[in-house]
Amino acid sequence: MNKYKFQRIQSTNPLSLKLACNVLKNGGIIAYPTDTIYGFGCDAKNNKAIDCLNNIKKRKGPMSVICSSVKKSLTWMKINEELKKDAGKKMKKGTTVIIPIKKNIVSELITGKNRSLGIRIPKHAFCKELSIIYNNPITTTSVNRSGSNPYTNPDKIEDEFSNEIDILIDDGLIKGSASKIYQLINNKWKVIRL
Repeated sequence: MNKYKFQRIQSTNPLSLKLACNVLKNGGIIAYPTDTIYGFGCDAKNNKAIDCLNNIKKRKGPMSVICSSVKKSLTWMKINEELKKDAGKKMKKGTTVIIPIKKNIVSELITGKNRSLGIRIPKHAFCKELSIIYNNPITTTSVNRSGSNPYTNPDKIEDEFSNEIDILIDDGLIKGSASKIYQLINNKWKVIRL
């Protein structure tokens, strides 16, 4: 259940970033636009917020995060320099990479085997700015219940989720497809989703 009265605000509104940051800081859930689809976001270090997001999604398990830059994301990774270079190249193309990370980067509730984490550098202006100004990593997972298609229409997102999330950053209809995903397994890259 959301903590505050649900708000919907245009992504171009100068207050949208500040309001989204306040919700994240207070353990709330945002729905926000990315360059591919709408994503659910919460503070990736906040276990209560992650539990709440899992309840909305009706799932548990690993979750990806957005990061403001390749340079910053490389400081999170626990892999050798050569693999970091490969990861950086892939991320510059807007893909998600799943790689082992250092301790205390995010909650262990969203990491996979061997403390692996999906990381993506968004190309959308709003989430890029958000990931720059908010201190902790922010989750990114499609706006839907597990097993359902992602929502692309902000009106439908509000109808379905306004009782469970705190704020919807409205960027109109987004008709992208989810990002390509590479996972590092035994020091080799495997395509998880094209």
